[in-house]
Amino acid sequence: MSFTKPEIAKKQRLIRLPEVMQRVGLSNSHIYALQAKGQFPKPIKLIQGGRASGYVESEIDNFIEDRITESRS
Repeated sequence: MSFTKPEIAKKQRLIRLPEVMQRVGLSNSHIYALQAKGQFPKPIKLIQGGRASGYVESEIDNFIEDRITESRS
């Protein structure tokens, strides 16, 4: 099994919920509510069939950038 994808030029990092909460300044319940509305990136499973999940860091960065752009418009 190969874990590398040649078409991915930039390394991607997965971050866990506590770091996401710290970076965006929202509680876990508010994050979950936004996810249910389709307004926040959803996590991915870290292991197929497992319970642990993480967020794609670039998606969280994009969420933050979008909030900044919206607030400056």
